[in-house]
Amino acid sequence: MSQIGIFFGGKDNGSTAKVARKIQELFGDQATVHNVSSAARQDVEKYDFLILGTAAWGIGEMHSDWERFIDKLVESDLADKKVALFGLGDQKIYPESFVDGMGTIFCRLPHKENVIGYTSTRGYNFYYSTAEKEGKFVGLAIDDDTQKEFTDKRISDWVKQIRAEANI
Repeated sequence: MSQIGIFFGGKDNGSTAKVARKIQELFGDQATVHNVSSAARQDVEKYDFLILGTAAWGIGEMHSDWERFIDKLVESDLADKKVALFGLGDQKIYPESFVDGMGTIFCRLPHKENVIGYTSTRGYNFYYSTAEKEGKFVGLAIDDDTQKEFTDKRISDWVKQIRAEANI
């Protein structure tokens, strides 16, 4: 059984799913990808380490599939699990709510002390995000619309970072 569960919301061929699969490729058979639209609480509970990803919809909401799944997530026993987050957004069109979906998931987590993988806000051009805490993003921020050229490197660097932080 894999020890890492990667959970994303959105279409199976959408940008968030593509980022989830790129993360999974870097972890190899240690990780399994799940779309939250068909995931259950038991899926969350079988992993030691969770990676949760969403795009920001509209003006910063998390994906609608996450809206339906978030209660299952927070009702799970997350006390001993490491959690990392990633979020997609468009900082040019939505600079006032960049990657807010990731911030919403973070806010709903009962054990914020278990979250790893915070990243720098340098290199981004936005003016507000609920995913920013004390000058850092609570996870990996991806802007595949206006900064596509940085996506693969950001993912690779972040996976190395969370491997080190989680001792994987």
